[in-house]
Amino acid sequence: MERHFGASGGGTVRAVDGVSITIGRGEVVGLVGESGSGKSTVGRCAVRLDEPTAGTVHINGTDVSHLSRRALRPLRKDFHLVFQDPSSSLDPRMTVGQIIAEPIRLHRRARGAAVRERVEQLLGQVGLRPEHADRHPHELSGGQRQRISIARALSCDPDLVVADEPTSALDVSVQASVLNLLADLQRDRGFGCLFITHDLAAVEFLADRIAVMYLGQIVEQAPTAELFAAPKHPYTQALLSAAPVPDPVVQRSRERIVLHGELPSPLDPPAGCRFHTRCPLAVDRCRTEVPALRDIPGGRQVSCHLVTDDGTAPDAAA
Repeated sequence: MERHFGASGGGTVRAVDGVSITIGRGEVVGLVGESGSGKSTVGRCAVRLDEPTAGTVHINGTDVSHLSRRALRPLRKDFHLVFQDPSSSLDPRMTVGQIIAEPIRLHRRARGAAVRERVEQLLGQVGLRPEHADRHPHELSGGQRQRISIARALSCDPDLVVADEPTSALDVSVQASVLNLLADLQRDRGFGCLFITHDLAAVEFLADRIAVMYLGQIVEQAPTAELFAAPKHPYTQALLSAAPVPDPVVQRSRERIVLHGELPSPLDPPAGCRFHTRCPLAVDRCRTEVPALRDIPGGRQVSCHLVTDDGTAPDAAA
């Protein structure tokens, strides 16, 4: 996925480069990485808010990457995006009932009084009361607005939901309740979910599998338990070492991996491995040769020259 800038901008940014993610029905895939790594661009491409300059997006076997708006419209019921900030993603002129009912009417999932019944049912499923349907977004709290966003996303029973930092704009006190709601709905309804976040505790709780991004590329993919137990890529090791742990004894005993240097500019990414400029283990090969994202045992993938084919990985904290 490329983004172009004018003469004053000075070039082309490859916001996403060679990313491949498969999400099965009923599966939650977490996508983590630093700000600017390309996570949100992946999500926006998946639901066709951004159009990829190369590659494809398949949903239920249909390539939706370059369909016209007319051809795409009947398929939009199958996928939906929950935005990071519900304050900016909900139309302030519409009532909650109108917001949730809009996709139901557009995709002809119900008519007349059945629409109102469907709206009230969805409100109940996200923990709100029927009378909330007559309110406007500004009359609700941040957590309630995000519940409305989730209800709207589920209004047509999609096969894929992309949740882009769905709790980062909320108070800490309500983040857990929204995460629990999303987990319960995903389990009950069985939709696939791409969960984009920088919150490692949240992704460990919600995701079945995790993909780690760095500067537009995936550097590691693994089942959640395996990734947290034994991260292979030095960048993943650094990320997990920075995550807070509830047990203060464990927190004090754990060695933090400090990355030095700034995140390189996506306008001019480094040659070879993009992480080598900050990697404490980098060797000459890392500076010149791009590592392939390859399979290793345990249903994992890693993009690092220093990880062997049997999955043996160096310890960046050593």
